[in-house]
Amino acid sequence: MLWRYRLAHSAAHILLTVATSTVVITALAQEPNEFAIPPTQSTSPPVTEVPDFYLPTVVQSIEEPEAQTPAQPSPFGGPLLERQKLTAGWYGTRSALAEHGITIDLSTTQFYQGVTSGGLEQSFQYGGRNDYILNLDGEKVGLWKGSFITLHGESRYGDSANSFTGALMPVNLMLAVPEPNGSVSALSGVKFTQFLSESMLVYAGKINTLDDFKQPLTGAGGLTGFQNAAMILNPVYARTVPYSTFGAGFACLQNMEPVFAAAVFDTNNTPTVSGFDTFFDNGATIFAQANLQINFFDRPGHQGISGTYSSGTYTDISPSAYLDPLAGLVVVGTPQTGSWCVAYNFDQAVYVSPDDPQRKWGVFGNLGIADNNPSPIRWFASTGISGASPIAGGCRDTFGFGFFYLGVSTELKNLAPVLLPLQDEHGVELYYNIQATPWCQITPDLQVISPFRDRVDTSVLVGLRARIDF
Repeated sequence: MLWRYRLAHSAAHILLTVATSTVVITALAQEPNEFAIPPTQSTSPPVTEVPDFYLPTVVQSIEEPEAQTPAQPSPFGGPLLERQKLTAGWYGTRSALAEHGITIDLSTTQFYQGVTSGGLEQSFQYGGRNDYILNLDGEKVGLWKGSFITLHGESRYGDSANSFTGALMPVNLMLAVPEPNGSVSALSGVKFTQFLSESMLVYAGKINTLDDFKQPLTGAGGLTGFQNAAMILNPVYARTVPYSTFGAGFACLQNMEPVFAAAVFDTNNTPTVSGFDTFFDNGATIFAQANLQINFFDRPGHQGISGTYSSGTYTDISPSAYLDPLAGLVVVGTPQTGSWCVAYNFDQAVYVSPDDPQRKWGVFGNLGIADNNPSPIRWFASTGISGASPIAGGCRDTFGFGFFYLGVSTELKNLAPVLLPLQDEHGVELYYNIQATPWCQITPDLQVISPFRDRVDTSVLVGLRARIDF
């Protein structure tokens, strides 16, 4: 096993060195690059059409007005019920900052969710989170062309229904991070990105991996789509990919979408601490993904395959950022070195509005397989339908209906078969996201979960989520 650790550890240092050196070389270059970075959306819109773990979030490019060009109205203004942000343009400050490459997104999301039948306990809980995202366009703030810096701060407070269901996967992932309990604040992302051309970028820093994990149609990676962790990300990643950790990588792009990406991460999950004292002391995780853009019947879609290998040491009951297999129980597992997973994903638009190409709905799916130990999840499958609401009058609303099935590893099932019998877990989720105003979204949510704890009845959960963008 030692050679695996050395391989991953060496790869970690190589990728970190390459990414850092590239940024430094670009900074010292005397001649500016002659490529143009196509404008991408800021973090404000509800759905980002980027089907990859690692395309960085960059600020929307705002061109400097030419001489004699009439002044444009502020994109943040307008009547209360029509503006993009509740607090509008801060008396011109927001537009002035954006013109100089600084974009600030603030939001709060409130949850009220509970188990109405089955599970471990029938009760409702209230919790919430605030997100603070700062994007810097390096060229506009006085650095160099093609550079971007993204910071993500977050606060989590209140309680969740995650511990009431007897399920392995959190029914509300966004109340399980950065920490699953209590009131906590974290700087979970500090990412430095450098475009080398229109088709190549590198990045490094403390990476919030969930921010960059987005799958079209599902709303994955945001706070407007599914809530169950199994519907937001493929859980075969849960053992090897931390939520917030040091990392570096690159992506090859086509039409600003990744066609190939690779990265290396520290295996330690460190959202609320610096992470310097544990820097790569438990090996490294290597990630790679290939993605194909397809166009069936003139409608967009994607097919992708990805995989990870970690040289870290774990047990099959070691908690991760996304799941805690046997929370609250005193059971001892056997440490194992090395863990891997392979995953496949697809999405395909079925309907695209002729008036607005961003308004579409379609089907999606995910498959995955991981090692039998130390990963607690042996295999996974999900499928669903989601996207823009087909209901007349709900032009900005979105919806989703999905099903997942999770195969628990045989090693975990055999750990304590008499005291704690376990089974595979499966469930369905239905949500309808109502855009009451551009800055306020309200989402009723229904889940029915057959949990992995064999002696726990099927859980039925209902919830309500409200998000406001300031």
